[in-house]
Amino acid sequence: MALDRRTDSAQLRAMNRPDVFHAHIYFDPAELEQAQALAERVRVRFGVKVGRFHQRPVGPHPRGSCQLTVPGEVFGDFTTWAAVNRGALTIFGHAETGNDLIDHTSHVVWFGPSEELNLSQFM
Repeated sequence: MALDRRTDSAQLRAMNRPDVFHAHIYFDPAELEQAQALAERVRVRFGVKVGRFHQRPVGPHPRGSCQLTVPGEVFGDFTTWAAVNRGALTIFGHAETGNDLIDHTSHVVWFGPSEELNLSQFM
């Protein structure tokens, strides 16, 4: 399926410099309070939007998670901070370019051990 010239141009801009990134804090039930505390620290420090805390796998995410919506202009500072302040929690970050499959496979960064995502919904 071909995209029109405007869509191609907009998608290329988004891929080169996304306006928004998502960071997902992964947690097991025993880590819920730790994940909530980390999300609150991120919200206060970077002004990010904190989503719901899903206590089971949702979408491509393999276990409990909370989505943080991180503006592109603070993502670099967020990644530097997250690398040393995440504790034992894993954080999965990805660009939001409009191509979900590529955003969850190629435009990614892991803080902590990487985990296998369920990508079937993007196929």
